[in-house]
Amino acid sequence: MVKYVLMSAIKWGILATGGIAGTFTEDLKLLPDAEVVAVGSRTIESARAFADRHDIPRAHGSWAELAADPDVDIIYVANTQNAHYDAVVTCLNAGKAVLCEKAFTLNKAEAAKLMDLARERRLFLMEAMWMRCIPAIRKIAELVEGGALGQVNTVHADFGISFSVGPEHRLRAPELGGGALLDLGVYPISFAYLMLGDPTNVQSWARLTPEGVDENTGMLLGYENGAVALLSCGISTSSPVTASVSGPLGRIEVPNGFFHPDTFTLYPTDGEPQTFHVPFEGTGMLHEAAEAMRCLREGLLESPLVPWQATLDVMGIMDEVRSQVGVRYPGE
Repeated sequence: MVKYVLMSAIKWGILATGGIAGTFTEDLKLLPDAEVVAVGSRTIESARAFADRHDIPRAHGSWAELAADPDVDIIYVANTQNAHYDAVVTCLNAGKAVLCEKAFTLNKAEAAKLMDLARERRLFLMEAMWMRCIPAIRKIAELVEGGALGQVNTVHADFGISFSVGPEHRLRAPELGGGALLDLGVYPISFAYLMLGDPTNVQSWARLTPEGVDENTGMLLGYENGAVALLSCGISTSSPVTASVSGPLGRIEVPNGFFHPDTFTLYPTDGEPQTFHVPFEGTGMLHEAAEAMRCLREGLLESPLVPWQATLDVMGIMDEVRSQVGVRYPGE
C-alpha cells in the first residue's frame, strides 16, 4: 500500500471557491490535525478572494498549480459535477490524494476511469458522500446490520426543494450536470444502497425541464429478495426530506434532513420506541474529512465507509434512471 510522508497535520488544498467549498474549509478548521494551506480556482482573483475569506496562505490561479503545490497532501474537489473528472485527473496525475464531492462524476464510466487511475498511481481517492460518515447514519447502519429490524424489506427516502431558478442556473444546465438526480437524488439512492445494496431492478419516472434535465423524479428499486426502495427527488417542490427503513422486527425513522441527522427513532414491532441522539460536529462535513485523513495515515487507497464499489454502484443506478427518463449530458 502507498506510504504517505505526512507531518503531524495533514495539509489540504481546496479546488473551487463556491459555497460548499467554504463550508468544508470552515469545518476543517475544527480538526486539530488538519491544515488548509492552499486554494485553487480557474482565476487567480477568485482564489485570492476565497483565501482572504478563509485565512488560507496560498492562492493558485489554476487547478494544475494547486495540484503541483508541494505542501499539499490531499485536495478537496468541489467544483461543478461536469468538471469533477478533469479536476480529479489533474490532481491524481500530480500525485495528490483526492476527496471529490458528490455526485462523484457525471456517469459510472467516468468514475471507473478515475478509480483505475488512482489504483495505478497508488493514491487515495474517495467520494465526499458525507452522509455515510455522519455518526447517526453509521449508528443506523450498525443497528440494521445487527438485525434490529430483521431482514430489511422497505426503504423510503426523499429529497425535494422548491428552487425557482432560470435556465442559466447550473441546476437547469445539462452541460453542468444539472437536474435533481445528481445533486439531490444521490442521497436517497445512497441511503437505500447502504441499507439494501445494489438493486436488481430500477424503475423511474421524471418530469424534465425545457433544457432536458430532471425536475421531479421518482424511483422504485427492486431487490432479488423482494425488498423495495421508494425514492424521490426534485427541484420544484419541497418534500419532507425524511427516510425510513423497515423490517419484520420494526422500523427506523429519520427526520427532516435525513442525510445529516443527529437523531432518529427505532420503533420495534413489539416494544416501546427508542430515540437515539447521535450529534455530529461542525456542519457534519468534518466527519468525511476525518475519515479521509484516517485512511491517508493508514496508507489506504479507499475508505471502508465510502468504498469505491458503492460509488460505482450508485453511479450505475443514476445512469439507469437517466436512461429511463431521457436525460443525457453533452458528450455522452
